[in-house]
Amino acid sequence: MSFRKTLLLAAVVILTGITLLHSALNLHLFDARPNGAGAGREKFRVGFLPVTCHLTCPVTDFINKQLAGESMFDPIRFQGWPELKEAYLSGYMPATFILAPMAIALREQGVPIKIVYLGHREGGDVMVHKDSQIYRTEDLKGKTVAVPGRYANHRLIFYRELKKAGMQLSDVNLVEMPPPDMPAALYSRAVDAITSGEPFPGQTEMDGYGRALYRVKEVWPGFISCVLAVREDVIRNRRAEVQQLVDGIAKSGKWLDTSMDNRMAAAQFVSTLYYNQNPRLLTYVLSKPPDRVIYSRLKPTRPNFEEIEVLGKEAGILKGTAHFDDYIDDSFAPEDDVVAPHPYAAKNP
Repeated sequence: MSFRKTLLLAAVVILTGITLLHSALNLHLFDARPNGAGAGREKFRVGFLPVTCHLTCPVTDFINKQLAGESMFDPIRFQGWPELKEAYLSGYMPATFILAPMAIALREQGVPIKIVYLGHREGGDVMVHKDSQIYRTEDLKGKTVAVPGRYANHRLIFYRELKKAGMQLSDVNLVEMPPPDMPAALYSRAVDAITSGEPFPGQTEMDGYGRALYRVKEVWPGFISCVLAVREDVIRNRRAEVQQLVDGIAKSGKWLDTSMDNRMAAAQFVSTLYYNQNPRLLTYVLSKPPDRVIYSRLKPTRPNFEEIEVLGKEAGILKGTAHFDDYIDDSFAPEDDVVAPHPYAAKNP
């Protein structure tokens, strides 16, 4: 066999191995599944990223297992938005946590997607290097700013603040970057500012080199980044499971907001069992300040999304052809005042 053919064969073997490993470890394609008439239907997969915007997903899974011994949901972790979106579009997952503008854009493209609940409110501050001379929005002119992606609401944070300052998106150099890469980029001064879902902005602050240019809760109260979205055929055919999922997410959010002990417990079990992160990171962002990210008042409301529609169209990421009733199904979402936290007592870390 020639050297070239040997290299080609080796490359094929390596790529096949990586694909199989990814399928086994991240997508669980080779996990044992129940079969037979009495085993019930396959677990309900839910996609998520290791960010605080999606925290209620692993919290719901963990508490379900503690209270009932098992969970009917199968949380599937992804590291980036492109992989998560493609897995959802392929039908692999009936539900996923996803960026709000991305869900709206998919609906504009004809994807049968419905937002049924919110993932959080607020969180995702805009951070600059502590030694920089950036103290106001106008100081960002000509600077490089990292955002998670084209359809991230964090992009709209910048658009909103630039608009207030009489500036345009073209006045800054926006670059798309996976959130886990942002702290190192800011530390090395490869970028001048970052924003994404926590815990990555908070990491720069915790490690002493990041400074908040502004807190999202101060400039955009009630800010929404991520939502829980479900395919329309699943809403029709598996309605009871969708309701159970939303109820679990709602109870998890209320549980997180009920006490700091619960947040600190979640920081431990989510970091180690679901996010593969050092627990000190979630411990920091869930407590300093305590309301950096909140998990109550998660029923979708028309004014919040109409603002996203307007800003998204002005910023050039939405066409303006899909509206609240097209992409929202709030029939599963309970009113906040009737949501009770999970009856789970947090164990001290």
